[in-house]
Amino acid sequence: MSSASGDRPRRPAVFFDRDGVLNQDIGYLFESHRLVWIDGAREAVKAVNDMGYFAFVVTNQSGVARGLYEETHVRQLHDWMADELGRIGAHIDAFEYCPFHPEGTVERYRQVSHRRKPSPGMINDLLERFPVDVERSFLVGDQPTDLEAARAAGLKGYLFSGSNLELFLRPLLLGS
Repeated sequence: MSSASGDRPRRPAVFFDRDGVLNQDIGYLFESHRLVWIDGAREAVKAVNDMGYFAFVVTNQSGVARGLYEETHVRQLHDWMADELGRIGAHIDAFEYCPFHPEGTVERYRQVSHRRKPSPGMINDLLERFPVDVERSFLVGDQPTDLEAARAAGLKGYLFSGSNLELFLRPLLLGS
C-alpha cells in the first residue's frame, strides 16, 4: 500500500479512455468546439460518481509529440470537459494523459513512455495517488491497447462498442 493513500478507505474506480469512449474519436482532438460527447457519456460519469466510485480519464495524446497541439491545449480541453460534466453534477477525479510518442516530431516528446498505453503507467500513477479498491475497479476503452494497459495494472478491462456509454456501463457497475 502506498503512503499517499494511507489509511483512507478504499473505493472502486472506473478508468475511462477519452477519445472513442467519452467523446467521438475524430483524431487529434484539442478544441472544445469540435468535441462531440458519446451518447450517455456524461450520464455514465454521473452514475460512477453516484455509486461512490472514483472516475478517472487515462488518454494517450500523441498529438502533442506530433506537434499538432500543446499540453496546455490538452489541459484546457479537460477543464472544459470538467465544466460540462459539472452542469449535470458529475465530475472526473483526475485526468491523466500521455503526450509522448516514440515517433514524435517534437524532440522533447519523442520518447518511449511507461505512461503510454498499452503500458500501465497512467493507471499505476493513479493507483499510487488514490486509495483505489483494485479488485472492484475496471477500465472502459475502445482499443485493445486500453485493455492491455488495464491487464498490466491488474484491472479488468471492457471494450466499449461506441453506442451509449451509460447503457454499457450500468451493468458493469452493478456487477463489480
